[in-house]
Amino acid sequence: MTGYEMFWPIVAHVALIYVLYMLLSYRRRKMVQSGKVRISNYRENRDEPPEGLFVKNCIANQFELPVLFYACCILLYMTEADNLVAVILAWIFVALRYAQAFVHVTSNRIRYRSPLFAAGYIVLGAMWVWLAVWMAFPNG
Repeated sequence: MTGYEMFWPIVAHVALIYVLYMLLSYRRRKMVQSGKVRISNYRENRDEPPEGLFVKNCIANQFELPVLFYACCILLYMTEADNLVAVILAWIFVALRYAQAFVHVTSNRIRYRSPLFAAGYIVLGAMWVWLAVWMAFPNG
């Protein structure tokens, strides 16, 4: 390992956020051009149509649980607990975020979105447990 493997899942998650912002911009521009909404509607953003609202909410969701993910990744790196197990867990978490985001901005079906969130929640919990065990027993 080169020492930076723990940061690539963070970079991948940031890429997801940038893609979501581009999608939001695209959908909003499309709604304004079609006459479905006026550009002034976005000043206070009270009556956003679902196709934009789903993306907006998905973006907000990327700054909730993932904040704990970023902190955990940095702490795993700082404590040198960023081994193969930690990196795999981080990639699984990010893959689940991508899957959840896809559902969120397409069908937005809770039936599919909720289990993806729950799986990510559990994986992130496992990362924190891994960190805690590593710190509790530093010499094995």
